[in-house]
Amino acid sequence: MRVSGTGLAARLAPLLSLPEPRRASLRTLRWEGFREQALVLFFPAPASYTGEDLVEFQVHGNPLLVRRLVERLGSLGVRLAEPGEFTRRALLNGKQGLLEAEALRDLVGAETDTQIRLAQARAGGLPSWLLESRQALAPWVARAEAAVDYGEEEGILLDLLVLNGDLAPLRSRFHVEQSRSRAARHLQDGLRLALVGRPNAGKSTLFNALAGEDRAIVTEIPGTTRDVLEVRCEWRGLPLRLYDTAGLRDTEDPVERLGVARVHPVLEGADLVLHLWPAPDPAPDPVLQAALAPFAGKVLEVRTFGDLAGAPGVAIAAHQGDLDALEVALRDRILGGLAPDACLGALATARQVALLDDLARQLDLLAGLAPGCPPELPASLLQGAWGLLARLTGEDRAERTLDELFSGFCLGK
Repeated sequence: MRVSGTGLAARLAPLLSLPEPRRASLRTLRWEGFREQALVLFFPAPASYTGEDLVEFQVHGNPLLVRRLVERLGSLGVRLAEPGEFTRRALLNGKQGLLEAEALRDLVGAETDTQIRLAQARAGGLPSWLLESRQALAPWVARAEAAVDYGEEEGILLDLLVLNGDLAPLRSRFHVEQSRSRAARHLQDGLRLALVGRPNAGKSTLFNALAGEDRAIVTEIPGTTRDVLEVRCEWRGLPLRLYDTAGLRDTEDPVERLGVARVHPVLEGADLVLHLWPAPDPAPDPVLQAALAPFAGKVLEVRTFGDLAGAPGVAIAAHQGDLDALEVALRDRILGGLAPDACLGALATARQVALLDDLARQLDLLAGLAPGCPPELPASLLQGAWGLLARLTGEDRAERTLDELFSGFCLGK
């Protein structure tokens, strides 16, 4: 149990005397007929996680005993924490930054090894390129404001050629980080892959091979899969959210028809639709092609049973474990050819990716201004970029942003 606040030594005095700072000590807690032996740690402000006095109790895990102790703490003016409140206080007290808090949230919610590594790589504070960006922008923001306010009186000019030449490396770095962030975002959320194909196209075999377990029934009887099956897994360093769908065909079986009807929403939400087309088939199924037409931009054709007949493109043999071509194609289409480890340290949350996109757009607009334009235009873009950078790093702490962030935490963080 963890308690944070001001003046905890006095507040908790009716329950116990606090031990020496940062030294685990056995204490006897007494209240209303209860007597509990607890291991207690005391971290006085500001040298604590939250920056406030912080006390941790290690007590026996009986739920009723814990509830009674919580009630006693409540009588001493201690309330239950809101979700993420400990980390929020740490942020507001300058003990950690916004990017670190977001990394902690993602670490708590990670479901695969890759997602753990992504979160841990972002937990070390501001990336060096963000610090360098701030240093590069600061003098130009100041000069642009001076040119607007005192340009005519003081002869302060804003040379766009020099400005854009100086910021060109920064603009290039933003575009590199955009690519890494988009890939990291997919890895953070998990790649949503929908497997579609005619009956007996090898969907369930591939589904089981990627999942690493037999989750879907595999038979030679068409229409075995009647519903959409979903599983989360990690395959070759790629966090996946797999959807095995019913074979798309005209059928009179009412149960199978329900399964086919549920495929469309899955295709809409998928990052990539794998159209499984058996290599021995001379042409893809026309019914399936018509169904996939609205999703053409995210359809990847995968030739299954590649060991039975030669086929161009992405050819696999899932029943033999031959999936190398699919791995290459997924990294190319979803990760832009990057390896998962190349995304370590990249910005990855929806908020971070959106702000990075806006930052890159501001500098692209700045590069497109014509020489001789009024200084108010570049000044406005530079100020906008500076504000976006402050929001990204957490220096501009909008309450709405904090509320959205910490609502995803558990009570103990």
